[in-house]
Amino acid sequence: MSDTRIDFLYLNEQDMIKAGVNDMETCLETMIEVYKVMGEGDYVMGGQNHNSHGQMISFPDNPVHPGMPHNGPDRRFMTMECYIGGKFHIAGEKWYGSNLDNKEKGLPRSILMVMLNDPDTGAPVALESANLLSAMRTGAIPGVGAKVLAPENPKIAAMIAAGAINRNSLPSILLACPTIDTVKIYDIFPKAAEDMKKLIEERPEKYPHVKEVIICNSIEECVKDADIINAATSGKVDPRIEKEWLKPGCMVSLPATVDIDIDFIKECSIVCDNFKMYEAWGQEMGYPLAAKINGMGERTFDYVHDGIVKREDVIDLGEVYAGKKAPRKNKDQIVLFAQGGQATYDVAWGWMCWQKAKELGIGQTLNLWETPALGK
Repeated sequence: MSDTRIDFLYLNEQDMIKAGVNDMETCLETMIEVYKVMGEGDYVMGGQNHNSHGQMISFPDNPVHPGMPHNGPDRRFMTMECYIGGKFHIAGEKWYGSNLDNKEKGLPRSILMVMLNDPDTGAPVALESANLLSAMRTGAIPGVGAKVLAPENPKIAAMIAAGAINRNSLPSILLACPTIDTVKIYDIFPKAAEDMKKLIEERPEKYPHVKEVIICNSIEECVKDADIINAATSGKVDPRIEKEWLKPGCMVSLPATVDIDIDFIKECSIVCDNFKMYEAWGQEMGYPLAAKINGMGERTFDYVHDGIVKREDVIDLGEVYAGKKAPRKNKDQIVLFAQGGQATYDVAWGWMCWQKAKELGIGQTLNLWETPALGK
């Protein structure tokens, strides 16, 4: 007779910190492994093409039912689900609710949880606080890209904007590219740039190869001579970047968007975190996709639809890590790296934290049931 008892491990935010959720070096290594697994196709996400970003609940502008939430800035619920194979061999999802009004209550805009499930039975194995988890995996991806998309022996990293995403992205880029000795920062708010500069200067033992941090007065000054550029602005206005400002062969990492001429884009190599995800969004939301979600991956979907870019010319980062495609045609071609976030990141990093928590005896074991009352 099989054992029908099901327990799972609950990890609150402090448990996750103890389990290493903020360990960028391990997170970077984990995300690299994710891309190796994805490059081999050993994963499944939601949707008809198995690559959907997730399913979203949004609310009407004027609900007629008492108590139903109404539409508002960044107000939604969303689930991002997947199975990822390789050493992870786990199913799971990130679930979150988002409401910009949360800030008035002293809460984060989004409140996130990750649930991990046995891929065979579907039984829960872990439930984790995921705000820090999500921030870390987002910050790790520019470093994952820089590892294989940056020019050889990069020396200068340019950070456009000094908000939360770039504060998390910079450590991953510096870990991925230890030849970087100069960091340039531009933000329309000088204090934000100064605060980001302090993050590096206060940790000389962590980034001993960084010799100089420069606060810039313009985007042009920031990106000039840079080998790696990470643009992570917020808001509706895209920062303008001219072709003439960029060093041949540089990598422009785009967790956000920038304003670049179409003719220049056609000269670049476009590498996506996973173009099939944008195709799934296109199926779900229709064309033009960038009118609904304004990211470089969504814009690339529209470029392919319009014949501006050929589908076969769009490269997936997983294909680069799997050795199936080269990231650029020649050493002087500029690479645009489009990023939109995927459930595979959350589930894999959640799996790693779960393993560490079990090793350290962290968290609270909760019982689902001894014997199921139904479904025998």
